Amino acid sequence: MSNFDVIVTGAGPAGLAAACLLALDGRRVALVAKEQGDATDPRTVALMQPSIRLLMHLGLWPGEMKGATQPLNKLRLVDDTGSLFKAPVITFDPAELGEEAFGWNFPLGILIPALFARAHELGVIFTGADAASVHAASDSVTVTTTAGQQLAARVALAADGRNSMLREAAGIRTNRWSYDQTALATSFDHTGPHDGISTEYHKASGPFTTVPMPGNRSALVWMERPARAAELMQLSDREIAAEIQIGTHGELGLVSKVGPRRLFPMQGLVARDFARNRIILIGEAAHVVPPIGAQGLNMSLRDAAQASDLMEGEDDPGTPAIMAAYDAHRRRDVQPRQQVIDLMNRSLLSGFMVLETGRAAGLALLSQFGPLRRAVMQYGLAPSAGLPRVMRPPQSADVIEAEAAARG
Repeated sequence: MSNFDVIVTGAGPAGLAAACLLALDGRRVALVAKEQGDATDPRTVALMQPSIRLLMHLGLWPGEMKGATQPLNKLRLVDDTGSLFKAPVITFDPAELGEEAFGWNFPLGILIPALFARAHELGVIFTGADAASVHAASDSVTVTTTAGQQLAARVALAADGRNSMLREAAGIRTNRWSYDQTALATSFDHTGPHDGISTEYHKASGPFTTVPMPGNRSALVWMERPARAAELMQLSDREIAAEIQIGTHGELGLVSKVGPRRLFPMQGLVARDFARNRIILIGEAAHVVPPIGAQGLNMSLRDAAQASDLMEGEDDPGTPAIMAAYDAHRRRDVQPRQQVIDLMNRSLLSGFMVLETGRAAGLALLSQFGPLRRAVMQYGLAPSAGLPRVMRPPQSADVIEAEAAARG
């Protein structure tokens, strides 16, 4: 039996970030996973400013990754549903919030290895084997791996995905649902400049989102009906480039050099509890959302940062009080955000005029009313309150002195 302060299961970005944060705080951490996440995943992830500050805290930003990333200078929403009631194009500009960029777009094939290497530098013990069984007791969690290793800790972080073994061991139930959609992820070259602008075209089958990459290249997340998505996978590179050209209305110029394609069935999931029995859920073990508004991984990284915050300085990081505090913090952030994303997605798929009209009217209001637009942008970046410490903006010297004076 090997004893640790914390066990983390799953080596995707959220699990790796959690392991790094806890190791940086001086915890002895075991990372239970067969491999370091899927570095061949063709997707990119848009990390907003709070997540960038987390990477800065870990010593990963700015660094070698920066040259492979692209700043997100603006975000556009385009009503491309063909509906009778069409919303105006909305452009979200970070300058309205006093920021130069909303964040940066990262290839997962760059982000995962960088986090894994940092975890190794910080002394995280990597098992190289997945969890085979889990036992949650009143004072500890024991994990046995597929290689026969036995590990024990006062608390475990479940970052092992939507079919989490640890979540089941904690006795936490979920609400699950599926959408009549499949997302196609790929990337492509284009002759026109993207100017650092990410565009989310709202089509009748779901969002068609281009996200800028370095140079004249963009990532694409294309949500389609499953049968249509399967057809797209069978097209030649030349044919899929023509389809992307149509989808973007030629706004990026001539499309070519389409990268590897992969399909992802669209599902939703939310855990009924975010922590229980010394097991804390992070990432897709806790919540799954469609790729709308770049919310998924940014929420998952807030999970990791929040867990680290609550454990800081605690002799026993798995007490019922910490479980309850984590559940309350994450519930306030995740559930309202997930409901908004779900409603937006369903409004595109429904075909009901009432929903289409309501969505168009709401977007028109955003376009015309600056204070509301700024509030939505700020909420999209992070919760309005309770942001974990490592994700908060740096305070000015005046603020730090005032807080110190107030504490006496």
